[in-house]
Amino acid sequence: MRFGGIPGFQGLAGRGSLRHIPAMREETDYHEKLDTADTWIFDLDNTLYPSTCNLFDQVDKKMGAFISAYLNIDLEEARRIQKQYFREHGTTLNGLMTHHGMDPADFLAFVHDIDYSPVQRNEDLVDAIRRLPGRKVIFTNGTVPHANSVLDRLGIQDEFDVFFDIVASDYVPKPNPAPYDKLLAQHDIDPTRSVMLEDIARNLEHPAKLGMVTVWVKTDHHWSHDGAGEGDHIHHVTDDLAAWLSGYVRTRHG
Repeated sequence: MRFGGIPGFQGLAGRGSLRHIPAMREETDYHEKLDTADTWIFDLDNTLYPSTCNLFDQVDKKMGAFISAYLNIDLEEARRIQKQYFREHGTTLNGLMTHHGMDPADFLAFVHDIDYSPVQRNEDLVDAIRRLPGRKVIFTNGTVPHANSVLDRLGIQDEFDVFFDIVASDYVPKPNPAPYDKLLAQHDIDPTRSVMLEDIARNLEHPAKLGMVTVWVKTDHHWSHDGAGEGDHIHHVTDDLAAWLSGYVRTRHG
């Protein structure tokens, strides 16, 4: 049974919505590719938990405070630099390392020292992740300790086979192709049998080129939509990952 017959998975609107890019239908049946996938690659932040948890707001403030102290500048100038580096380098961290030779360890520890209590266990997500066939991978521009804190709150810490973070990627962030390629090579992942789930649309461009099925977990944050209107790299769209995955495992496994 395919998603086309599931109520609530038609069009872009609504929770758990899903779509195909029309131009891609003639080329590949992405529902069939989902059924042959043996590796599921998940972004972490604003993907496995709802963006309404606003963890990034906490991280964002801590970045500004760190930059202010590190560069001995006021908070307003620190925020300007923070956002400039994010735009130009993919992450603020990458910009600080590039322009100031900063050791990343202290920065990462400081900005992820946050309150994780807004992240709540979602039983639908727990059940869907547990029933999902194949290997499950975390691929994040954050750190493994940060991922463990989030997954512990979600109740799925033991469900993932691979953790590939910003340290493993040599501090080169998505969407640069290098960390994707390193992840695949290091863990013997066949991209043509893989699914990538991610909240930032532009971070799905390289996975699609490699042959992955892509799922955009869209949010209301403006950066989530960066790259969404360009090309044909988005194959499925949802604003509720738990509902989307639950629908998939129900139709595939009953």
